Amino acid sequence: FPNMEKQLHLNLLASRPPMPGGFQSSSKMKMGPGRRRDFTPLSWSQYFETMEDVEVENENGKDISFTSSVVYCSGAHGPVLLLLHGGGHSALSWAVFTVSEHLRSLCHYILRDSKVKNSEDLSADTMAKDIGKVVEALYGENPPPIMIIGHSMGGAIAVHTAAANHIPSLLGLCVIDVVEGTAMDALNSMQNFLRSRPKMFKSLENAIEWSVKSGQIRNIESARVSMGGQVKKYVLSSSWARAHEKSSFDPTDFCCSDFDRCEECTGSPMVSNSIGEGIIEEEEEEGEESNKKRMKEDDQEMKKESMFTWRVDLAKTEKYWEGWFKGLSSLFLTCSVPKLLLLAGVDRLDKDLTIGQMQGKFQMQVLPQCGHAVHEDAPEKVADALATFMVRHKFTDFKEGYMW
Repeated sequence: FPNMEKQLHLNLLASRPPMPGGFQSSSKMKMGPGRRRDFTPLSWSQYFETMEDVEVENENGKDISFTSSVVYCSGAHGPVLLLLHGGGHSALSWAVFTVSEHLRSLCHYILRDSKVKNSEDLSADTMAKDIGKVVEALYGENPPPIMIIGHSMGGAIAVHTAAANHIPSLLGLCVIDVVEGTAMDALNSMQNFLRSRPKMFKSLENAIEWSVKSGQIRNIESARVSMGGQVKKYVLSSSWARAHEKSSFDPTDFCCSDFDRCEECTGSPMVSNSIGEGIIEEEEEEGEESNKKRMKEDDQEMKKESMFTWRVDLAKTEKYWEGWFKGLSSLFLTCSVPKLLLLAGVDRLDKDLTIGQMQGKFQMQVLPQCGHAVHEDAPEKVADALATFMVRHKFTDFKEGYMW
């Protein structure tokens, strides 16, 4: 039964498949002998040309609210690839994928990164409408040809968006490693899985290292840029920090009560504000006067120690999970545009999709030796599959020199 439960987790949210070569899912792992791998974070600006905030209006009866999204853009030629990330991830999970030379010459990218708040409606219908509104905010009433691509939960929202025709210029649909059957089966044990993850990390580098060693992300470069979008900085109270000062640090030792005592860092002069979608801002050098002030605060037990915790509390989104995935396979098959399904393993297919695939209703490709985050683990293979699909359906022109 434990093995079955582990397999079910591969298809939902921020799952962490086993690493090849014997890596174990433990934050206590030590690096072996030899050269130490680099876990320092990378900036979004190395992969994207622009980043902007986009607000769209939500109407709920008489109340009007706004949903804010961060949109990353890159490229200027060909159709738009609208990329949606999975639950708990961020748009930065697509960073390494977007720099593929072959695919980048065929299209340009728009990546939507939702700023999730606990009070927001995260139902599939609402998020699908938000996607349409973001496209309208960017392009007006006449958007360019768009292909929508989503990973995991983002794949489910992509299907709902396509089925509801929220993007009038939609060319095609690509869903990455999400299937209704296995996703629904995994829901019962998902809370246990989320509780098994570390609650906090000592640093962003520590979070990146955990993501690689646990198998959540198998591509170190992708982990270095994408984990900055998954975690945020918090400040621990001085009493907690002093109580744990002499103990060895292990993120899995943190409990919910420790988490509740944290205060979110929103620009304290004592710590850097790292929330800028993967950018870690360096602390400014402080002068002698500032150092004296800090020493005084230490004496008064006012010093606070910064840690990192998850940006999105996935456990609190549980009421929406079933709505994201229930009926997804049949909805996917009813979408009229050309469809591509990329999977990490053929065992992901459920009955409806197996029949649909045999009837030629969509194109499917299995990318073995990948974890759930297929586009992070094997970005070049995903880019090749998409480029082939786009040329086959004449979404874009063949580029000389590309090896098909």
